[in-house]
Amino acid sequence: MNNYNHYLDDDYKDYESEFNPLEYDRKARRKRKKAVNHEPKMTREEIIEEIAADTDEVSLGFETTYKPGIFEEGWLLQSLRTFFDRKLITDIEAQVKGGKEASVYRCEANRESTGTAYLAAKVYRPRQFRQLRNDQMYREGRSILKANGEKLDGRDDRIIRAIGKKSAFGEQVAHTSWLTYEYVTLEKLYDLGADVPKPHAAGENAIIMDYLGDANLAAPALNAVKLDHDEARRLFKRAIWNINLMLQNDIIHGDLSAYNILYWQGDITLIDFPQVTDPNSNSNARMILERDCVRVCEYFASQGVQSNPKRMANALWERYFGIDPEQFAADMSRFEVEEEDYDYDDTDGYAGDYDY
Repeated sequence: MNNYNHYLDDDYKDYESEFNPLEYDRKARRKRKKAVNHEPKMTREEIIEEIAADTDEVSLGFETTYKPGIFEEGWLLQSLRTFFDRKLITDIEAQVKGGKEASVYRCEANRESTGTAYLAAKVYRPRQFRQLRNDQMYREGRSILKANGEKLDGRDDRIIRAIGKKSAFGEQVAHTSWLTYEYVTLEKLYDLGADVPKPHAAGENAIIMDYLGDANLAAPALNAVKLDHDEARRLFKRAIWNINLMLQNDIIHGDLSAYNILYWQGDITLIDFPQVTDPNSNSNARMILERDCVRVCEYFASQGVQSNPKRMANALWERYFGIDPEQFAADMSRFEVEEEDYDYDDTDGYAGDYDY
Protein backbone atom coordinates (compact mmCIF):
# COMPACT_ATOMS: atom_id res chain seq x y z
CA MET A 1 0.00 0.00 0.00
CA ASN A 2 2.78 2.40 0.85
CA ASN A 3 4.52 1.68 -2.46
CA TYR A 4 1.26 2.26 -4.34
CA ASN A 5 0.69 5.65 -2.64
CA HIS A 6 4.26 6.58 -3.38
CA TYR A 7 3.67 5.75 -7.04
CA LEU A 8 0.57 7.97 -7.15
CA ASP A 9 2.45 10.86 -5.54
CA ASP A 10 5.16 10.61 -8.16
CA ASP A 11 2.55 10.45 -10.89
CA TYR A 12 0.84 13.66 -9.69
CA LYS A 13 4.19 15.36 -9.48
CA ASP A 14 4.65 14.65 -13.16
CA TYR A 15 1.30 16.27 -13.90
CA GLU A 16 2.24 19.26 -11.78
CA SER A 17 5.50 19.71 -13.68
CA GLU A 18 3.64 19.56 -16.97
CA PHE A 19 0.71 21.88 -16.26
CA ASN A 20 1.84 24.26 -13.49
CA PRO A 21 2.82 27.51 -15.29
CA LEU A 22 5.17 28.41 -12.46
CA GLU A 23 7.36 25.50 -13.58
CA TYR A 24 8.00 26.80 -17.08
CA ASP A 25 6.52 30.35 -17.46
CA ARG A 26 8.99 33.03 -16.35
CA LYS A 27 6.33 35.79 -16.49
CA ALA A 28 4.00 33.85 -14.22
CA ARG A 29 6.79 33.45 -11.70
CA ARG A 30 7.42 37.19 -11.76
CA LYS A 31 3.74 37.93 -11.08
CA ARG A 32 3.56 35.60 -8.13
CA LYS A 33 3.15 37.59 -4.93
CA LYS A 34 5.33 36.84 -2.01
CA ALA A 35 3.53 35.54 1.04
CA VAL A 36 2.90 38.38 3.47
CA ASN A 37 3.69 37.77 7.08
CA HIS A 38 1.33 40.14 8.89
CA GLU A 39 2.70 41.36 12.15
CA PRO A 40 1.14 44.07 14.31
CA LYS A 41 3.01 47.35 14.04
CA MET A 42 2.67 47.98 17.74
CA THR A 43 1.79 45.85 20.71
CA ARG A 44 -1.01 46.86 23.07
CA GLU A 45 1.60 47.90 25.64
CA GLU A 46 3.38 50.09 23.08
CA ILE A 47 0.11 51.77 22.09
CA ILE A 48 -0.68 52.59 25.74
CA GLU A 49 2.85 53.91 26.25
CA GLU A 50 2.49 56.15 23.18
CA ILE A 51 -0.85 57.52 24.40
CA ALA A 52 0.67 58.19 27.80
CA ALA A 53 3.61 59.98 26.18
CA ASP A 54 1.25 62.15 24.12
CA THR A 55 -0.73 62.90 27.25
CA ASP A 56 2.40 64.03 29.12
CA GLU A 57 3.30 66.35 26.26
CA VAL A 58 -0.21 67.82 26.03
CA SER A 59 -0.53 68.22 29.77
CA LEU A 60 2.36 70.66 30.00
CA GLY A 61 1.19 74.15 30.80
CA PHE A 62 -2.01 73.60 32.75
CA GLU A 63 -3.62 71.31 35.30
CA THR A 64 -7.31 70.45 35.45
CA THR A 65 -9.58 69.56 38.35
CA TYR A 66 -11.23 66.87 36.24
CA LYS A 67 -8.95 63.86 35.90
CA PRO A 68 -9.76 62.00 32.69
CA GLY A 69 -8.72 58.44 31.95
CA ILE A 70 -5.60 57.65 29.98
CA PHE A 71 -7.48 57.14 26.70
CA GLU A 72 -9.47 60.36 27.21
CA GLU A 73 -6.87 62.77 28.48
CA GLY A 74 -4.79 63.25 25.35
CA TRP A 75 -7.60 64.09 22.94
CA LEU A 76 -9.55 66.07 25.56
CA LEU A 77 -6.67 68.40 26.35
CA GLN A 78 -5.68 68.68 22.70
CA SER A 79 -9.23 69.67 21.81
CA LEU A 80 -9.50 72.31 24.56
CA ARG A 81 -5.96 73.65 24.66
CA THR A 82 -6.72 76.46 22.21
CA PHE A 83 -9.48 77.74 24.52
CA PHE A 84 -7.02 77.83 27.44
CA ASP A 85 -4.58 79.73 25.24
CA ARG A 86 -7.31 82.19 24.23
CA LYS A 87 -8.15 82.69 27.93
CA LEU A 88 -11.77 81.60 27.56
CA ILE A 89 -11.52 78.81 30.13
CA THR A 90 -9.17 78.26 33.05
CA ASP A 91 -10.10 74.76 34.22
CA ILE A 92 -12.06 71.62 33.32
CA GLU A 93 -14.09 70.79 36.40
CA ALA A 94 -16.31 67.84 35.47
CA GLN A 95 -17.83 65.79 32.70
CA VAL A 96 -21.57 66.49 32.71
CA LYS A 97 -22.64 64.35 29.77
CA GLY A 98 -21.06 61.44 27.91
CA GLY A 99 -22.11 60.29 24.48
CA LYS A 100 -21.20 58.15 21.46
CA GLU A 101 -20.33 61.19 19.36
CA ALA A 102 -19.30 63.78 21.93
CA SER A 103 -19.01 64.52 25.63
CA VAL A 104 -19.82 67.76 27.44
CA TYR A 105 -17.69 69.24 30.24
CA ARG A 106 -18.28 72.00 32.77
CA CYS A 107 -15.37 74.41 32.53
CA GLU A 108 -14.40 77.28 34.77
CA ALA A 109 -14.61 80.39 32.60
CA ASN A 110 -12.30 83.38 32.54
CA ARG A 111 -14.67 85.98 33.97
CA GLU A 112 -12.73 88.90 32.52
CA SER A 113 -13.08 87.70 28.94
CA THR A 114 -16.44 85.91 29.10
CA GLY A 115 -18.38 87.61 31.91
CA THR A 116 -19.58 84.29 33.31
CA ALA A 117 -18.49 81.73 35.88
CA TYR A 118 -18.85 78.58 33.78
CA LEU A 119 -18.85 77.51 30.16
CA ALA A 120 -19.75 74.19 28.57
CA ALA A 121 -17.28 72.46 26.25
CA LYS A 122 -18.75 70.00 23.78
CA VAL A 123 -15.84 67.81 22.71
CA TYR A 124 -16.19 65.28 19.92
CA ARG A 125 -14.56 61.91 20.49
CA PRO A 126 -11.55 60.86 18.36
CA ARG A 127 -12.50 59.42 14.98
CA GLN A 128 -11.40 55.88 15.92
CA PHE A 129 -13.67 55.93 19.01
CA ARG A 130 -16.55 57.92 17.54
CA GLN A 131 -19.87 56.28 16.61
CA LEU A 132 -21.48 58.81 14.30
CA ARG A 133 -25.10 58.40 13.36
CA ASN A 134 -26.05 57.56 9.79
CA ASP A 135 -26.03 61.17 8.66
CA GLN A 136 -26.51 60.81 4.91
CA MET A 137 -30.18 61.76 5.21
CA TYR A 138 -29.27 65.05 6.91
CA ARG A 139 -26.37 65.88 4.58
CA GLU A 140 -28.59 65.86 1.51
CA GLY A 141 -28.68 69.34 0.01
CA ARG A 142 -26.12 70.74 2.48
CA SER A 143 -22.93 72.43 1.35
CA ILE A 144 -19.68 71.31 2.93
CA LEU A 145 -18.49 73.93 5.42
CA LYS A 146 -14.92 74.82 6.25
CA ALA A 147 -13.85 75.44 9.82
CA ASN A 148 -14.34 79.20 9.33
CA GLY A 149 -17.96 78.67 8.28
CA GLU A 150 -17.39 79.33 4.58
CA LYS A 151 -18.82 76.94 2.00
CA LEU A 152 -16.38 74.64 0.25
CA ASP A 153 -16.00 75.18 -3.48
CA GLY A 154 -18.17 72.48 -5.05
CA ARG A 155 -15.72 72.24 -7.94
CA ASP A 156 -13.00 70.76 -5.74
CA ASP A 157 -13.30 67.19 -7.02
CA ARG A 158 -10.41 65.97 -4.89
CA ILE A 159 -12.22 66.71 -1.64
CA ILE A 160 -15.57 65.47 -2.95
CA ARG A 161 -13.96 62.15 -3.95
CA ALA A 162 -12.19 61.86 -0.59
CA ILE A 163 -15.49 62.28 1.25
CA GLY A 164 -17.19 59.75 -1.03
CA LYS A 165 -14.42 57.20 -0.48
CA LYS A 166 -14.43 57.88 3.27
CA SER A 167 -10.67 58.24 3.37
CA ALA A 168 -9.08 59.60 6.56
CA PHE A 169 -8.84 63.03 4.94
CA GLY A 170 -12.43 62.83 3.64
CA GLU A 171 -13.76 61.84 7.05
CA GLN A 172 -11.93 64.74 8.67
CA VAL A 173 -13.43 67.19 6.15
CA ALA A 174 -16.91 65.75 6.78
CA HIS A 175 -16.38 65.93 10.54
CA THR A 176 -15.26 69.56 10.36
CA SER A 177 -18.36 70.41 8.33
CA TRP A 178 -20.60 68.53 10.79
CA LEU A 179 -19.19 70.46 13.78
CA THR A 180 -19.22 73.80 11.95
CA TYR A 181 -22.90 73.41 11.07
CA GLU A 182 -23.67 73.15 14.76
CA TYR A 183 -21.66 76.24 15.62
CA VAL A 184 -22.98 78.52 12.86
CA THR A 185 -26.55 77.37 13.55
CA LEU A 186 -26.19 78.20 17.24
CA GLU A 187 -24.81 81.62 16.30
CA LYS A 188 -27.72 82.32 13.97
CA LEU A 189 -30.44 81.10 16.30
CA TYR A 190 -28.99 82.85 19.35
CA ASP A 191 -28.93 86.14 17.44
CA LEU A 192 -32.57 85.54 16.44
CA GLY A 193 -33.58 85.11 20.08
CA ALA A 194 -34.13 81.36 20.05
CA ASP A 195 -33.79 79.36 23.26
CA VAL A 196 -30.30 77.98 22.56
CA PRO A 197 -26.97 78.29 24.39
CA LYS A 198 -24.83 81.23 23.37
CA PRO A 199 -21.83 79.92 21.39
CA HIS A 200 -18.49 81.49 22.31
CA ALA A 201 -15.88 79.74 20.18
CA ALA A 202 -15.19 76.67 18.07
CA GLY A 203 -12.05 74.64 17.44
CA GLU A 204 -11.17 71.67 15.27
CA ASN A 205 -12.90 69.25 17.60
CA ALA A 206 -14.87 71.24 20.19
CA ILE A 207 -17.40 74.01 20.74
CA ILE A 208 -17.49 76.35 23.74
CA MET A 209 -20.97 77.57 24.70
CA ASP A 210 -23.03 78.80 27.65
CA TYR A 211 -23.32 76.34 30.51
CA LEU A 212 -26.78 75.60 31.94
CA GLY A 213 -26.66 74.62 35.60
CA ASP A 214 -24.59 75.46 38.67
CA ALA A 215 -21.42 74.21 40.35
CA ASN A 216 -23.16 71.07 41.60
CA LEU A 217 -25.69 70.17 38.92
CA ALA A 218 -25.90 70.53 35.17
CA ALA A 219 -29.30 71.29 33.69
CA PRO A 220 -31.13 67.98 33.15
CA ALA A 221 -32.67 66.94 29.87
CA LEU A 222 -36.40 67.57 29.75
CA ASN A 223 -37.17 63.86 29.54
CA ALA A 224 -35.96 63.51 33.16
CA VAL A 225 -38.24 66.31 34.45
CA LYS A 226 -41.79 66.05 35.77
CA LEU A 227 -43.80 69.23 35.11
CA ASP A 228 -47.08 70.41 36.57
CA HIS A 229 -49.83 71.03 34.02
CA ASP A 230 -49.55 74.80 33.80
CA GLU A 231 -45.79 74.75 33.37
CA ALA A 232 -46.01 71.92 30.88
CA ARG A 233 -48.50 73.85 28.76
CA ARG A 234 -46.34 76.99 28.88
CA LEU A 235 -43.18 75.14 27.89
CA PHE A 236 -45.00 73.22 25.16
CA LYS A 237 -46.01 76.52 23.56
CA ARG A 238 -42.45 77.75 23.91
CA ALA A 239 -41.07 74.62 22.22
CA ILE A 240 -43.46 75.08 19.29
CA TRP A 241 -42.48 78.75 19.09
CA ASN A 242 -38.84 77.68 18.70
CA ILE A 243 -39.72 75.18 15.96
CA ASN A 244 -41.70 77.94 14.23
CA LEU A 245 -38.78 80.39 14.50
CA MET A 246 -36.39 77.85 13.01
CA LEU A 247 -38.70 77.20 10.08
CA GLN A 248 -38.97 80.93 9.42
CA ASN A 249 -35.20 80.83 8.91
CA ASP A 250 -35.04 77.62 6.86
CA ILE A 251 -33.85 75.41 9.72
CA ILE A 252 -35.18 72.05 10.90
CA HIS A 253 -33.46 70.68 14.00
CA GLY A 254 -33.53 67.09 12.76
CA ASP A 255 -33.15 65.29 16.10
CA LEU A 256 -35.42 67.24 18.40
CA SER A 257 -36.91 65.48 21.40
CA ALA A 258 -37.08 65.82 25.17
CA TYR A 259 -33.55 64.35 25.25
CA ASN A 260 -32.17 67.38 23.36
CA ILE A 261 -34.03 70.04 25.35
CA LEU A 262 -32.53 71.15 28.66
CA TYR A 263 -34.61 72.40 31.60
CA TRP A 264 -33.25 74.93 34.05
CA GLN A 265 -35.04 77.31 36.43
CA GLY A 266 -38.36 77.03 34.63
CA ASP A 267 -37.03 77.56 31.10
CA ILE A 268 -36.07 75.29 28.21
CA THR A 269 -32.97 75.36 26.01
CA LEU A 270 -32.60 73.46 22.74
CA ILE A 271 -29.23 71.78 22.09
CA ASP A 272 -27.42 69.47 19.62
CA PHE A 273 -27.64 71.00 16.14
CA PRO A 274 -25.01 69.31 13.92
CA GLN A 275 -27.66 67.51 11.83
CA VAL A 276 -29.73 70.62 11.00
CA THR A 277 -31.68 70.22 7.77
CA ASP A 278 -32.47 72.76 5.07
CA PRO A 279 -36.16 72.37 4.16
CA ASN A 280 -35.56 73.89 0.72
CA SER A 281 -32.97 71.39 -0.47
CA ASN A 282 -33.57 68.14 1.41
CA SER A 283 -36.17 65.74 0.03
CA ASN A 284 -36.62 64.23 3.52
CA ALA A 285 -37.26 67.59 5.20
CA ARG A 286 -41.01 67.24 5.68
CA MET A 287 -40.64 63.79 7.20
CA ILE A 288 -37.85 65.03 9.49
CA LEU A 289 -40.00 67.96 10.63
CA GLU A 290 -42.90 65.66 11.41
CA ARG A 291 -40.62 63.34 13.38
CA ASP A 292 -39.35 66.30 15.46
CA CYS A 293 -42.94 67.37 16.18
CA VAL A 294 -44.01 63.84 17.11
CA ARG A 295 -41.13 63.35 19.55
CA VAL A 296 -41.64 66.70 21.26
CA CYS A 297 -45.38 66.13 21.53
CA GLU A 298 -44.90 62.63 22.96
CA TYR A 299 -43.07 64.06 25.96
CA PHE A 300 -45.63 66.81 26.60
CA ALA A 301 -48.45 64.29 26.23
CA SER A 302 -46.84 62.39 29.12
CA GLN A 303 -47.11 65.66 31.09
CA GLY A 304 -50.82 66.05 30.34
CA VAL A 305 -50.63 68.33 27.25
CA GLN A 306 -52.49 66.69 24.40
CA SER A 307 -51.83 67.68 20.79
CA ASN A 308 -51.88 66.40 17.21
CA PRO A 309 -48.24 66.42 16.05
CA LYS A 310 -48.92 65.38 12.45
CA ARG A 311 -51.50 68.10 12.08
CA MET A 312 -49.02 70.53 13.62
CA ALA A 313 -46.26 69.51 11.20
CA ASN A 314 -48.62 69.84 8.22
CA ALA A 315 -49.76 73.30 9.31
CA LEU A 316 -46.19 74.51 9.83
CA TRP A 317 -45.02 73.09 6.52
CA GLU A 318 -47.86 74.61 4.55
CA ARG A 319 -47.31 77.94 6.25
CA TYR A 320 -43.70 78.23 5.09
CA PHE A 321 -43.12 75.76 2.27
CA GLY A 322 -46.52 74.95 0.80
CA ILE A 323 -48.17 76.50 -2.22
CA ASP A 324 -49.31 80.11 -2.33
CA PRO A 325 -51.67 80.66 0.67
CA GLU A 326 -54.47 82.17 -1.46
CA GLN A 327 -54.23 79.35 -4.00
CA PHE A 328 -54.17 76.81 -1.20
CA ALA A 329 -57.31 78.33 0.38
CA ALA A 330 -59.10 78.33 -2.98
CA ASP A 331 -58.24 74.70 -3.67
CA MET A 332 -59.33 73.62 -0.21
CA SER A 333 -62.68 75.43 -0.52
CA ARG A 334 -63.50 73.27 -3.53
CA PHE A 335 -63.39 70.25 -1.26
CA GLU A 336 -65.28 72.04 1.55
CA VAL A 337 -62.35 71.55 3.91
CA GLU A 338 -62.46 73.89 6.86
CA GLU A 339 -59.10 75.57 7.34
CA GLU A 340 -58.15 76.82 10.80
CA ASP A 341 -56.13 79.97 11.23
CA TYR A 342 -53.04 79.37 13.38
CA ASP A 343 -51.98 82.70 14.84
CA TYR A 344 -48.24 82.93 15.48
CA ASP A 345 -47.01 86.07 17.18
CA ASP A 346 -43.29 86.58 16.55
CA THR A 347 -42.84 89.26 19.20
CA ASP A 348 -43.99 87.83 22.49
CA GLY A 349 -43.33 84.17 21.87
CA TYR A 350 -46.77 82.86 21.12
CA ALA A 351 -50.32 84.12 20.83
CA GLY A 352 -53.61 82.47 21.44
CA ASP A 353 -54.02 78.79 22.16
CA TYR A 354 -52.56 76.30 19.70
CA ASP A 355 -55.29 73.81 18.90
CA TYR A 356 -53.07 70.96 17.74
